[in-house]
Amino acid sequence: MIRSFALPLADPLATARGAVDRREGFLFQRDGGLGEATPLPGWTESLRACERALGDAERADDWPDALDACEDAPAARHAVSLAGLDASARDADESLADALADGDPADAVPVNATVGDASVEETVAAAERAADEGFGTVKLKVGAREVSADVERVQAVRDATDLAVRADANGAWTREQAHDACYALGHVGVEYVEQPLPAHDLAGHADLRGSVDVALDESLTEYPVADVLTAADAVVLKPMALGGVDRARDAALAAREAGVEPVVTTTVDAAVARTAAVHLAASVPDVGACGLATARFLETDLAADPAPVADGRVRVPDGPGHGVDVASGGLPGGTTDA
Repeated sequence: MIRSFALPLADPLATARGAVDRREGFLFQRDGGLGEATPLPGWTESLRACERALGDAERADDWPDALDACEDAPAARHAVSLAGLDASARDADESLADALADGDPADAVPVNATVGDASVEETVAAAERAADEGFGTVKLKVGAREVSADVERVQAVRDATDLAVRADANGAWTREQAHDACYALGHVGVEYVEQPLPAHDLAGHADLRGSVDVALDESLTEYPVADVLTAADAVVLKPMALGGVDRARDAALAAREAGVEPVVTTTVDAAVARTAAVHLAASVPDVGACGLATARFLETDLAADPAPVADGRVRVPDGPGHGVDVASGGLPGGTTDA
C-alpha cells in the first residue's frame, strides 16, 4: 500500500532550489513493514518520480525486485528498503537498531542543536537556550554574512557557553573565502566546518583540511561515498538522500574504516524516517552528536514521536521494528492510496 501525506513546517526551510514550507511524501507498506519516502529538491528525485518508482516497487514480485524498481530514486528506495528492514525486525521481535548493529546498539544517541543565521545577540541567545536544554553540541549556519561576521558569531558562542560548535556553510563560499574562514574558525575552536565549498569541489575541500576539520554533506549527492571520504574528516549521512538506512549504514562503516567520522542526520523527515535514522545512529559504535533533533521543524507529524529528545540525547525505541505506529486511513494533507 502507498499513502501520500503533506506536513507543514513550523518555519520555511531554505534549500538550494528555494524555500520549502512543507514536507510531502509517501508511506510504503508491504508484508507488515512500513517505510517513508520524503523527497527533498536538490537532494533526491522529485515527488512525482518518487511516486512512480514506488508504484513500480509495489507491483514487484519480491523485495529484491521492489528495490531494483527504485534504484534511481533514492527517496523511494529509502521507503522500500526501510519497509523490508522493519518487516524483518518485527518478524524477529527485535528493534531496528538491534537488527542493524553488529553488537549491542546504544539506547540513546547524542544530538546537536541547530541555530540558523542571525545576529550575534540572537545567535548567543539561541545557543544559551540549547545549553540550558542539555545539548552539548550546536551547529551554527554560516555563509550568509561576511566571513568576519560569522567568525564573530562563533567566537561569541564559544565565549558564552561550553558547547562544542560546528559551522555549516552549505557550500556558500569561494575557495578564497573558505580558506580565510576555515583558518579563522579553526583558531576559535570549531569542531568542524561543514560543506564550506560547493558540492562538486572535492579537491578544494581536501586542500582546506589541516587548518580545520572538514565535514562533507552535499558532496555525497555528487560523488560516490568512497570518493568523498578522501576529502573529508567527517561525513554527514542523510539516509533519505543516500537511498536507505542500509546504504547509510554501509557508508558509516566505510567512513570509520577510513578514519572519517560519520554523523547521521535527516532531511527534515517525518516520524517514520526520522526514527529509522535514530536506530541507524544507535547501531554505529561510539557515534558522536548527530543531526536528529529535527521533529521541532514540523508543525504536525504522522504519529506520536517514539524517540523524543531530552537533555541533548534522543532515546532509541526498543520495541519491534522502528517502533512508529501510523494510524490506518487518511494522512495529513494526503490520500488513503496514492
